[in-house]
Amino acid sequence: QVLLVESGGGLVQAGGSLRLSCAASGRTFSNYYMGWFRQAPGKEREFVAAVGWNGAHTYYRGSVKGRFTISRDNAKDTLYLQMNSLKPEDTAVYYCAASVSQPMGPYDYWGQGTQVTVSS
Repeated sequence: QVLLVESGGGLVQAGGSLRLSCAASGRTFSNYYMGWFRQAPGKEREFVAAVGWNGAHTYYRGSVKGRFTISRDNAKDTLYLQMNSLKPEDTAVYYCAASVSQPMGPYDYWGQGTQVTVSS
């Protein structure tokens, strides 16, 4: 079992930045691919970014590439998502997740989510 707790969400103006964190506990953090997902009101949850075991390989959805950066610190059992140049369409609940199989899932463990709201 892996427990994931997100933090760092909030309200920001368009063009601003936020840094999300996801603290993991339980099993060995470095054994898992880690990802960020988001779900906007009335929409399905969508993939945002993922990172491999050692942080060397990263994956992004097209609409966030160049603006968001996913990273991990295995010594601190923490996953990050640096979000720059935020847009109103980035407004959503953001979830971190852990996968034992591959960076594109399926994902086995999920956090409770943190709200990100971008005002225009």
